[in-house]
Amino acid sequence: MAASPSDGAVDTRPAPKDLSHHLSRVTKNRQASSMKQFYKYFAIPGIGQLAGGLPNNYYFPFDTLEAKVARPDRWHPTPNRPIDPPSASTDAASDRLSKLNIGAQSSPLNQPQDAITVPHTSEQPNPIKKIDLSTALQYGTAQGYPPLYYFLRQFTQQNMHPNCPYKGGPEIILTCGNTDGFAKTLLALTNEWSEEKDWVRDREGLLVEEFCYMNAVQAAIPRGLNVTPVGIDDEGMRAEGKGGLREVLENWDFKKGKRPHLMYTVTMGQNPTSGVLSLQRRRDIYALCSKYDIIIVEDDPYWYLQFPSSTAINTTTTLDPAHTNFNPDVQILANGEPRPAGWKSSGHAFLDSLVPSYVSVDTDGRVIRLDTFSKTVAPGCRLGWITAQPDLIERILRITETSTQQPSGFVQSMIAELVLGPDHNGLNDTVKSSKGGKGGGKGGLADGQGWKADGWVRWLEGLRGNYERRMNQMSQILDDGKFQVKAGRRNSLAAAADEDAEEEEWSVVEKTQLYSFDWPIGGMFIWLKVHFEAHPLYHTYAKTNELAKLSRALWVFWTTSPYLVLVSPGAIFSPTEAIRDKDGWRYFRLCFAAIDEGELGPTSHRLAEGVQGFWRIKEKKTIERLLEEDGAAVEVEGRAGLAMMGQMVGPC
Repeated sequence: MAASPSDGAVDTRPAPKDLSHHLSRVTKNRQASSMKQFYKYFAIPGIGQLAGGLPNNYYFPFDTLEAKVARPDRWHPTPNRPIDPPSASTDAASDRLSKLNIGAQSSPLNQPQDAITVPHTSEQPNPIKKIDLSTALQYGTAQGYPPLYYFLRQFTQQNMHPNCPYKGGPEIILTCGNTDGFAKTLLALTNEWSEEKDWVRDREGLLVEEFCYMNAVQAAIPRGLNVTPVGIDDEGMRAEGKGGLREVLENWDFKKGKRPHLMYTVTMGQNPTSGVLSLQRRRDIYALCSKYDIIIVEDDPYWYLQFPSSTAINTTTTLDPAHTNFNPDVQILANGEPRPAGWKSSGHAFLDSLVPSYVSVDTDGRVIRLDTFSKTVAPGCRLGWITAQPDLIERILRITETSTQQPSGFVQSMIAELVLGPDHNGLNDTVKSSKGGKGGGKGGLADGQGWKADGWVRWLEGLRGNYERRMNQMSQILDDGKFQVKAGRRNSLAAAADEDAEEEEWSVVEKTQLYSFDWPIGGMFIWLKVHFEAHPLYHTYAKTNELAKLSRALWVFWTTSPYLVLVSPGAIFSPTEAIRDKDGWRYFRLCFAAIDEGELGPTSHRLAEGVQGFWRIKEKKTIERLLEEDGAAVEVEGRAGLAMMGQMVGPC
């Protein structure tokens, strides 16, 4: 791997390809904002600023922003390596919770913390280090608030994607979250198409997973894009086989429009199936995208949530059986793959243990990656960033200048203060003491001077630990309840043959599997497949081609007492009606992330018991009655519509 400029060596990596032919007509014609070009001159010391239409910063009604914040070591990490052999069972929930210091006398919020303050005005002359309200709340550059932008840019290049194979590495631009990032990507790379006005031959397409995050699909459909699903397995999108990417592209029907030149994919903790795409699979898919000139949009809100504890349990994403041996002398990624020899380290063992992004194999510069603070800080931040080759970022910058302009200055300044601290470089400052904050802990400088890069990684590692423990708890409970067991006592045949023998009995045990799932290797979800074919009323509804009614009835049944569980039906993750009608109704997405820690176990038990209870329904009229009483749920999908269901889906 060639050295990057940060090494002080010559960057010998090849330049990314010119992909400007993918730009939409509107994006090609965008010009730099006539006003934004002045902003860089505003920072010149002593300059008399009479050019811009900026309000006076002393008239802002906020003198400071202050917050009590966590220390980066608040949560306990989990091991980075898969466990071989896998544990027979997970730790007791009580043991896990005790490690989190969460007890009756202490809530998650009653942990050691620090105070941060964003002042009104800082005397720091360097705009890259200057964090204050006079700059954060003023009009600014569309690239992002300079201190935060430069931190994220350096973190992206050096820590997240140190093995990016093209010259100079990727550029970034801040966004209002990944939904905003994808919307701008669609504007940049697709032309609107109308059935009434345009030829079918000019219709553009979007490749997506067979089950996918539907907000992306709903953003593409109004632009007239031909949304095309690609088959998936436990990892995610498939490159080969029936319905795989190669088959879709090689057998493209041009009567439907152009062969798609854009792919939308969630590769880490795929939403909704929780798959983690292996590095080898990424290489296979990337090769096809390079051959057919396709840009990959990698939406990755869950990149730090990869669970090694599930790898050994599933043993489904390790293509080479030798991977399950987990040789202690070989670096192993979270999914059981060996880390490529000779790859440059991120500087953090945790990040090195994660399956890398498509950016790490992006020889052409055709990957556009979407990152967000929604899952690492809070969804209400509405803050994220796009990573891509510089020429594509420059075009998205032009879109930003005349749309959102930049994310909220309040949010950017608070995140910058949290990570960087006052007047600090962030990445260039190393931890000088093992005691962080005002009361100990690794990561972050003393006296609350910011988390820095190592503190940020420590925070991510602790979050992974909490979510992995949650995943293990729910998965174990569901595993324990996935069979319906019927036991009976019958006279033994031997006793029946010998009237003089003492009466003996023997047990008949029937086990019926009600549902199945893979333990998630990443993300926040369990993708539950219910085996409706084993239900007593399956054939009744199959005769009338109404099997989806069984699925709907189970969804409603779960919401009734004593079960009281709400899940997301798989149908809402089906990008086409054909997928919804064929398979979507068989699945449900369960989120183990949002529910309170103390409720996770009881709710998981009630969900499993609800399936058991549903299997005890023997009469069709009971199912029909559930569906008749479904008025409230229908109202949610109808009048409340996308607002309520969007909250369930969990936008990025």
